[in-house]
Amino acid sequence: MNVQEEAGVDGEDLEVWIDQDLCTGDGICAQYAPEVFELDIDGLAYVKGADDELLQAKGATTPVPLPLLTDVADSAKECPGECIHVRRVSDKVEIFGPDAA
Repeated sequence: MNVQEEAGVDGEDLEVWIDQDLCTGDGICAQYAPEVFELDIDGLAYVKGADDELLQAKGATTPVPLPLLTDVADSAKECPGECIHVRRVSDKVEIFGPDAA
């Protein structure tokens, strides 16, 4: 079973955001998916926009590119701060992260 089937999101648009209040700054997310996550000078992780700019607004989201879904999902699963949230764009239901069903 692939990560799309596991999440029940075959072909649906997904987005990811980080709760910096819970981020421990371990950088696991940036190791798994450097195209999506980056640590800033404050030591916390942020998602990146399409232009590679850090999105530092509270609750800022970025699309999850389908080829990176496994890496982003693994980031959410392995994050020691449990601060990475991956959800469907259509209904905002979290599929990976601390609030996933």
